[in-house]
Amino acid sequence: MFTESSINSFMPRICLLFCFLCVVLVACQQEHDARQIIQKAIDAHGGEAYENKRIEFDFRTFHLVLEQQGGRFRYVRTHRDSSGTLIEEILTNEGVTRSLNGKPQVLDTAQTKKYSNAVNSVAYFVLLPHKLNDQAVMADYVGESAIDGQKYDKVRVRFQAEGGGNDYQDKFFYWFNQQTHTMDYLAYSEGGPRFRKAINPQTVGGIRFQDYINYKGDADDTTSVGNYDRKYAAHQLPELSRIEQTTIRVTALP
Repeated sequence: MFTESSINSFMPRICLLFCFLCVVLVACQQEHDARQIIQKAIDAHGGEAYENKRIEFDFRTFHLVLEQQGGRFRYVRTHRDSSGTLIEEILTNEGVTRSLNGKPQVLDTAQTKKYSNAVNSVAYFVLLPHKLNDQAVMADYVGESAIDGQKYDKVRVRFQAEGGGNDYQDKFFYWFNQQTHTMDYLAYSEGGPRFRKAINPQTVGGIRFQDYINYKGDADDTTSVGNYDRKYAAHQLPELSRIEQTTIRVTALP
């Protein structure tokens, strides 16, 4: 039989359990909302048009070929160095390889990470927001934001260690237009804090491709890049570079 003292002793634990359940429910709701926002963005940028495709484009001095089919991927980056040597780097589900004039190179751990990241980073940004559908993605709805007179849903993205790549601890923020559902801005901190604004959208093969104005944050600033929408509005982020893809071609894979 419960006495008044025993009930009173249980009350703090019941309150703690209730608070814990509330936190879990809120987190689940945020994840659900973020996933819905991301899916609408993927649909707005092409949806199923991303699947079973070969995407080719030029980025600075590099030529890239991105292939995705049934959960498998193959990203190829080629360019010539100052001596005319043809360099080819291939990233697949199995790892990365590199060749010079067709001759395979032996890569150590540091080189493997370097070339894997170099190829994957270009592919990742070109394939956004489709890449936000990967299983390793953990997404949270942060809130509403206003940029350049438009309303946006802000989503924070992190990655699980399993399947999240070498830089799974990276954190990204994305701003999705509430009217068009397009991904118009993004920010990240790893490798130097950056804020990107999408420009020059074009649709090729049913997929929306975007260039970006790349803004530089202060590496010594402890402000989260999730607040870079405010810094951008206050003209506190200087332009660093332009991220542009040219001669884009999209073909179906057999």
